Amino acid sequence: MIPLSWNRWPRVDHRKIISVNDRSVPLPFCEGSLLAHGNGRSYGDVCLNEAGNLLMTRGLNRFMVFDRTTGRLQCESGVLLKEILDLVVPQGWFLPVTPGTRFVTVGGAIANDVHGKNHHSAGTFGHYVCSLELLRSDGQRLLCGQEENKQWFAATVGGLGLTGLITWAELQLMPISNAFMWVQPRRFSSLSEFWAINEEAEQRWPYTVAWIDCLSGTKDNVRGILSGGAHAPAQAELPCFKEKSRHMPLTPPLSLVNSLSLRAFNAFYYHQPIKSGITLDHFVPYFYPLDGLLDWNRVYGRRGFFQYQCVLPLESSRDGISKLLRRIGASGQGSFLAVLKTFGSKPSAGMLSFPREGATLALDFPNLGEATHRLFQELDAVVRDAGGALYPAKDARMPSDLFRAGYPLWERFSTFVDPGFSSSFWRRVNS
Repeated sequence: MIPLSWNRWPRVDHRKIISVNDRSVPLPFCEGSLLAHGNGRSYGDVCLNEAGNLLMTRGLNRFMVFDRTTGRLQCESGVLLKEILDLVVPQGWFLPVTPGTRFVTVGGAIANDVHGKNHHSAGTFGHYVCSLELLRSDGQRLLCGQEENKQWFAATVGGLGLTGLITWAELQLMPISNAFMWVQPRRFSSLSEFWAINEEAEQRWPYTVAWIDCLSGTKDNVRGILSGGAHAPAQAELPCFKEKSRHMPLTPPLSLVNSLSLRAFNAFYYHQPIKSGITLDHFVPYFYPLDGLLDWNRVYGRRGFFQYQCVLPLESSRDGISKLLRRIGASGQGSFLAVLKTFGSKPSAGMLSFPREGATLALDFPNLGEATHRLFQELDAVVRDAGGALYPAKDARMPSDLFRAGYPLWERFSTFVDPGFSSSFWRRVNS
């Protein structure tokens, strides 16, 4: 099987696909560059290495040490976040930061310094990595952390897998009382209303995120639903919960997402009944709604799709987000998944980390070829003018100048890149 990224584009050939199952052995010697590939949940080409070699790390899936009194967990880099949650939630612990899927590896979460709904209160995944081991292509093993080899740590967190192979990591987990959340959704009918209720919600809730109707933004009447959440305290009684997941059985020849289906879904979703007040919900549907449909990426057909996720600085975010949504709404392109969130002021731990103070907008787009690329050029111009950045973990076509403008520490970072490692993304943005 050809390794793919989650959006199924681009499709590239590799020289060798090498399984890594033992963290104690040296890296394989082979012609061409190396790159770690976890569970393939990155988008675009950040986890691909055309004409080079991929190190498949899911075999590094062992738990090493878990101290249930302190919440410190050591595990190999190929362990999935789901496997961590299955182990620690029954024992009263939780991941302090989690992205929107549980099916990413620990190594992938570090390499992309992923964020979650609680960035405004907790920062990024890298803030909770106590230490990690980095295996370089010259055989050197570096123990990196907040106190030891700090510069290597800062380069590796958010370093896109380019500083070497992360073999294991130690994480600090957070205590919880049970597996349930307090959740409060609120509808809004304009961007102005979103900014107002979002500011209020971030004062009240550790987790916030908004779904928006991406086709409603041709004027200023962008509508959506803002959801605030928090881990529930101890309860006398808890609801029953049994997880249900389904598979997308096949990949249709064409995308099932088009302007007609999108408008119908968005109208249905916006007007869905919302319970008033605060309700109890299990953490799985709250954090990982898309995990309920495994292989949902097939919905976009054989040509795959793109995700466009940007962050705009605080001072330009309101105007910039409005411009982006007007252009997307006018294009008629977009997705069921359209997410708007604000990042807090806590500086990220990595040199190339994506999150920074401001607002982030994320949407999926069916791959319609030239029409989609023309829209992206329009969106790039808005992001560039606003002083923003695109998310490498979700990118498949960012131009070099936009990468360098959005990541001013890229030259310093490049001195930490392992000469034996590379990726299709890295070569593209440095061409």
